[in-house]
Amino acid sequence: MKIISKICFISTLVIFISCAEVLNTIGQMEFPVKLTEADVSNGLKEALNVGTKNSVNILSMENGFFGNELLKIALPSEANMITDNISIIPGGNKLVDDVVLRLNRAAEDAVTEAGPIFLNAITSMTINDAFNVLHGPGNAATAYLKKKTYFELQKLFMPKVINSLDKKLIGNISTNESWSFLTNKYNSVAKSVVGMVAGLEPINVNLDQYVTTKALDGLFLKVTEEEKEIRKNPQESAGAGNAVVKTSIWRTR
Repeated sequence: MKIISKICFISTLVIFISCAEVLNTIGQMEFPVKLTEADVSNGLKEALNVGTKNSVNILSMENGFFGNELLKIALPSEANMITDNISIIPGGNKLVDDVVLRLNRAAEDAVTEAGPIFLNAITSMTINDAFNVLHGPGNAATAYLKKKTYFELQKLFMPKVINSLDKKLIGNISTNESWSFLTNKYNSVAKSVVGMVAGLEPINVNLDQYVTTKALDGLFLKVTEEEKEIRKNPQESAGAGNAVVKTSIWRTR
């Protein structure tokens, strides 16, 4: 009888311990969170805010444009005449390299203006906007931001670009002066008898508009890359905050 009692006691103890372990394990498990529309909207906004900050911070650093082969701003297409006939310009290659570097520095300088504009567009998103972005194509957030901010960014970028292109840099010469020096040397050849026989045409490009457009193109391309990364890996990409919300909203697509 005593043996049976001991067996029953031990069995009960084992069952109790097993149940305690199961309950402890369940207590540590994460279950799906029922999200409200506000949760979804706020989580998405936070993720986008981190993504746009990353884009601006990366591109506004030295070599943000110049060091990225995908975003690096080359000379305007009209300048192909120069590069195709660079040998006719004394020191032409160095002049071209210098102007290209300066164009990219101007873009890197201008991008610093984008942060507050993006933040305003993100915080003003409605719940309907958020769900359209969430369930839209892979670049839906970028498309939303571009629609809401492009012309305002263009207005802010232009004076910044102009100021940067007029700024005295290497050798106390501005980018516009370098460009003018390069194009004037080329145009003087193009307008000569030799140039006319060779079929060369003088070029005249508005660098302010060109660099502004290229800077905006590069910025939104970077935002697209950030959006893809957030959609792919939301918890790691979105930074601090409610990771459960971020993970859930971007993975419900």
